[in-house]
Amino acid sequence: MSKYDDASWHYGGDFPEELSENSGATHTGMFLNWCINKGLISEALKEDATEEIEMTRRREMTGAEFVMECMDGKFSEYDLNDMGNAFAQDYYKDETDFGNRFSSFADDYVNLFDMKAEENDYEYETFYHIEDTYENYDLMKQVIDHRFEEWKEYKGLN
Repeated sequence: MSKYDDASWHYGGDFPEELSENSGATHTGMFLNWCINKGLISEALKEDATEEIEMTRRREMTGAEFVMECMDGKFSEYDLNDMGNAFAQDYYKDETDFGNRFSSFADDYVNLFDMKAEENDYEYETFYHIEDTYENYDLMKQVIDHRFEEWKEYKGLN
């Protein structure tokens, strides 16, 4: 089974000391939160984390908290249904044909929050300093929604 991301890949390396390990899952959590709300998660994940999925939907738990608490920081094909995996294969993974033609999740994430920081006259120290908030998720959600529509057109699913 292919792993899309693992928080330990982030906090296990050159990671800011002052941040919690959850900061290594903020970006993954935003994508997974979007997948939860779009109904793109696997039946197995639904069975394993029913209560936490509902907490995420009610905004009582962030996506990063969900990834760390329910998925041990790991995000893989196991966590998504067929449609979710097809989208993640093209958008979440780096260096795909779709990502090269349109954009990848990582590029969209960095560009969005760089633009937000610039508009507010500040700069994120690192990728990991982007706050795990629902305000930020709502911004990223709009971008993912747009990419999902582009992806469906790209795949001829409309």
